[in-house]
Amino acid sequence: MSGVQITSDEWILWQSEAWPVVKINATLAFTWLVMAVLVVGSWWITRRLTSDTEIPRWQNLLEVLVTGIRDQIRDVSRHDPGPYLPFVGTLFLFIAVANLLSIVPGYVPPTGSLSTTAALATCVFVAVPVFGIASHGVGNYLKRYLQPTPLMLPFNLIGELSRTLALAVRLYGNMMSGAVIAAILISFVPLFIPIVMQVMGLLTGMIQAYIFAVLAMVYIASATKVAK
Repeated sequence: MSGVQITSDEWILWQSEAWPVVKINATLAFTWLVMAVLVVGSWWITRRLTSDTEIPRWQNLLEVLVTGIRDQIRDVSRHDPGPYLPFVGTLFLFIAVANLLSIVPGYVPPTGSLSTTAALATCVFVAVPVFGIASHGVGNYLKRYLQPTPLMLPFNLIGELSRTLALAVRLYGNMMSGAVIAAILISFVPLFIPIVMQVMGLLTGMIQAYIFAVLAMVYIASATKVAK
């Protein structure tokens, strides 16, 4: 890798000689790294949970984080956040950690790749009907596509697909634009601007993680409230 790396898609780490289409690029490797950080971090923080008055700092941080996510889900959905917490919380933590690790030299956030954001949006696309069917059953959930009249069926289906596409492009566009602006400014002012852009990048990354998780919860809430 040379120069300022905007996206890690073109950074090929391994490629099969017999099957050139089979390859591992940096986006995939960094995604595995983020997943490993989340798994190991979760194990390390939760291995000694206690209900005592004095709790470890990491447990305190975890409780604040989980409580905050639960409150946000409750505010958006007006439902018990329990069923949605694992999915929405995982989305938020994955995007947040993926963006926060950008302080590590040589690391390129996988959220700057359209393939990663499309995969995350696809997860939301699948989760919406799953939660909707679990809440109201198959028949009642599918009726929403015929509302207010059966003639709206194609438009409702297009709406489902377009908002998934918008979710992927939105996160990708925001992360990519930040990287492009940073690359341009660094080329002109290489000393002070990188520090400012790094701070701004971390702030933007956290905001984007929050927005993505909230939008996912809004879509799920709209599905679970149908036919009431």
